Amino acid sequence: MARLAVWALTLLVWVAISIAGILAYYATDLPDIEEATQALRRPSLTFVSADGEAFAVYGDIYGSLVSLSELPRFVPQAVLATEDRRFYSHFGIDPIGLARAAITNLRAGRIVQGGSTITQQLAKNLFLTPERSLKRKVQELLMALWLERRFTKDQILTLYLNRVYLGAGAYGVDAAARRYFDRPAAQVSLYQAALIAGLLKAPSRYNPLNDPDLSRQRTAIVLSNMVAADFITDQQAQAAARTGMGQLQRFSPGDRYFADWLYGQAEEAIGASVGDMVVETTLDMRLQRIVERELETTLAAAGSKSNVGQGAVVVLSPDGAVRAMVGGRSYSESQFNRATQALRQPGSAFKPFVYLAALEAGISPYAIVDDRPLRIGKWRPGNFDDKYLGPVPLRDAVARSINTVAVRLSEDVGRHRVLKAAKRLGITSPLPDDASLALGTGEVSLLELTSAYATFAAGGEGSWTHGIRSIHDGEGRVVYRRHGGGPGRLIAPPVMAGMHELLSAVVDYGTGRAADIGRPAAGKTGTTQDYKDAWFVGYTADYVGGVWLGNDDGQPMKRVTGGGLPAQLWRRIMIAAHQGLPARPLQGASTYVAAPPLGRPSGPASAYPGQPQYDAGGLEGLWNGLVRTLTGR
Repeated sequence: MARLAVWALTLLVWVAISIAGILAYYATDLPDIEEATQALRRPSLTFVSADGEAFAVYGDIYGSLVSLSELPRFVPQAVLATEDRRFYSHFGIDPIGLARAAITNLRAGRIVQGGSTITQQLAKNLFLTPERSLKRKVQELLMALWLERRFTKDQILTLYLNRVYLGAGAYGVDAAARRYFDRPAAQVSLYQAALIAGLLKAPSRYNPLNDPDLSRQRTAIVLSNMVAADFITDQQAQAAARTGMGQLQRFSPGDRYFADWLYGQAEEAIGASVGDMVVETTLDMRLQRIVERELETTLAAAGSKSNVGQGAVVVLSPDGAVRAMVGGRSYSESQFNRATQALRQPGSAFKPFVYLAALEAGISPYAIVDDRPLRIGKWRPGNFDDKYLGPVPLRDAVARSINTVAVRLSEDVGRHRVLKAAKRLGITSPLPDDASLALGTGEVSLLELTSAYATFAAGGEGSWTHGIRSIHDGEGRVVYRRHGGGPGRLIAPPVMAGMHELLSAVVDYGTGRAADIGRPAAGKTGTTQDYKDAWFVGYTADYVGGVWLGNDDGQPMKRVTGGGLPAQLWRRIMIAAHQGLPARPLQGASTYVAAPPLGRPSGPASAYPGQPQYDAGGLEGLWNGLVRTLTGR
């Protein structure tokens, strides 16, 4: 018996030595605890609209450091009731909590409950990586014991509340309160405190901005825990639940398309910055909400009926400032920005570059052109309705979006002129150098096409598309401010006036009649082969708007044309955008001396006396005719 006791004592000594050795080994490479307890601040970027409303935040957000005395009592109570009810009675490790968690997990057959105390969680969050290993767990226990010896319970809880991650890039309860409720932590309600505490279990999963329903369910559990811990009454919990998500700050996911587009530009503008930055943008929040609502209404109504699954909209000022951008139906489902990243064939929405090249080559908007079957090599471009009108004024050919006229013009003035015109106005995507160029077979993004039309809206003055006005640091010091307007005049005034004549006809009586908003406007429809893409891009003196509808997989829509749903959507957006603005003529339109209205021609060329005749074989003598038309001499 004595020998057994000696062996048992010896074994205990060696076990103790082994444990001590393990602890000593794992303690040799513990992080610098003193340094780790200092505040860490990784820069964040906050994007605000033109009227100062924050709509997106990137990076880590740290709010003000708050003490327990500054917080409503139910903030720490919500955390303690849910995470560690015996926090003030244990020594950093809770044997009772560990035993309860082990039993619960055994019964469930999986890990459904943890036994870590707030002190252990703080140790892990401050010093350690998320890896699951024996070494990390031992180090967590050692650091928890060190924290309990080094700080008071209130100090540990304060440090925890100020440093814990609470989703959406927010660290600490003050940052979370500002992120989710647009108020400091000192002013949160009972429901808001419970919501914040509920995030501790899984910040991304229970983030109310990502999943409001799941967040509401989790908050209800926290309120029940507070009742069970005798922190609040059942009546208080029910009253808090009734106020619910109405207290949540509303962020529209659609804003993120615009913010994502600007993020890289902002980082490049500020370089290696230190501290948080605020990016002041050109976004018009009222107009952004209109665009989001109208796009969703269109897609919901069209949906399966027209087989339209996606859409994108961009609205600019003539100076190139992006006022609204929606890159898809749902940012939460797909972060792919169809306004900036998708390259699609624009169809006839590309034709204005053909007409621009033709006008610059000397052709009048009222020149008589020939709409007849055309063959280029083995290719025979046809019109949308497979009909041909014969001789027709160019203005009416543009209004009707006649394909043969566009192709014939492109070939006669030279494709190189069309390519140069497109690139001069900002088309940077590669374009095909073949006869199909005139019909928009080259792929472009909605933003670059809409930006090119901005030159028309500005009366021929070029602009740089932009979304950032300025960037300043947390102290309000400006670190970047946009300067300069654009590349200057890109289209001569007489030619620009002629473009207005052509593109106004599209809206006045052509394929874009559905886009008529009751004030001077111009634009162009676009429909690609098999109805895979439908576009309308148009402008007034105040705004430029581009609309694309289609499907991500290129599946054909059910006979959706640019003059249908896209033009109708453009009209609704523009009517709302122009609310309260006086009607103004298109910029530069007054410089053109227009010929008499021609109506809808159907007869031979002789039916248009006095109009310059366009010979498809050459351009000789047309410049003099243009000058006479423009000057009235």
